[in-house]
Amino acid sequence: MNKHLKLASALALATALPASVMAQDAWYPYPAEEVTPAFSADGEVSEVTYTPLEAAAQPWNICVSFPHMKDAYWLGVDYGVVDEAKRLGVKLNVVEAGGYTELNTQISQIEDCVSGGADAVIIGAISYDGLNNVISEVAGQGIPVIDVINGVSSGDIAAKSLVSFRTMGSEIGNYLAEKHPAGSDAVKVGWFPGPAGAGWVEAAHEGFMAAVEGSAVEVLEPRFGDTGKETQLKLVEDVLQANPDVRYLAGTAVTAEAAQGVIRERGLKGEVDLLAFYMTPGVYTGIQRGFILAAPADSMVIQGRIAVDQAVRILEEKDYVKHVGPKIFVVDPENINDVPRENILPPDGFRPEFSVE
Repeated sequence: MNKHLKLASALALATALPASVMAQDAWYPYPAEEVTPAFSADGEVSEVTYTPLEAAAQPWNICVSFPHMKDAYWLGVDYGVVDEAKRLGVKLNVVEAGGYTELNTQISQIEDCVSGGADAVIIGAISYDGLNNVISEVAGQGIPVIDVINGVSSGDIAAKSLVSFRTMGSEIGNYLAEKHPAGSDAVKVGWFPGPAGAGWVEAAHEGFMAAVEGSAVEVLEPRFGDTGKETQLKLVEDVLQANPDVRYLAGTAVTAEAAQGVIRERGLKGEVDLLAFYMTPGVYTGIQRGFILAAPADSMVIQGRIAVDQAVRILEEKDYVKHVGPKIFVVDPENINDVPRENILPPDGFRPEFSVE
């Protein structure tokens, strides 16, 4: 794999293909970023082109563990891993724990995957530290573990397919800080980072807070909570009730999606703007319709695809990038019509798939 082509070359190659071909037959080459040394929190980030294998040498059995399937974000990751497994010709089994409170369930499901004969395990982690023991056990049996999307602190993983959620949070923080720089009128922002304790949440929170520091943005007390719609809706309503002068609501994609209805019902469109620090179909549509101001895209579909390719490469002892993720970019009304939707979101009408035979 020629992984050191420059980003410009990647974009040139990608745009040389018709959109229909890119969507159906070749999602690659894809502009990405590699972190070196791998797995380091403050490693050097360099632009690379990600090109996967054309096919697997044999139908490996890969197990994928997700925190849940409650929102369209994980549906997008599901589409990525499932479609890539089909393209490569490997078997895939997807399990989901039911929510960020279900750490023990995720651990049990991973153990069941291994006892069921998984050759490799891909984990979208519920907890940054809480899966370290089971990851150590799995890796100790010679089964590679790939960390996808959320991040884990374990040193026993074989690869990471993810972006920096610190960067995702800082992108939205920077967006607000540029609109309201130091010296301008102060604005209040309700901040909804997601479930406390999850690695991606803590990272996004740090990035967001660091980005708005020194600006005219005043962040209200963060409201942590599960990414179920009901939970986020309740948090939004509480903040609106307690802070009638709030100017922005920023947080998870579920927060932004759920808040749209409340903003409409209360006649607050234009008075309270919404931002998300990652992309989902609902956020994408919200930006198109003018109800959501902006959100960075982390191309979750591509993260899922890369994780499957990494697993196959490791099993076949082929060259692979240990720590990589798609290049992040902010989507707003100005560029949304220029973004290839099929790379950052699941297709319309896609329903969860849990196995590839």
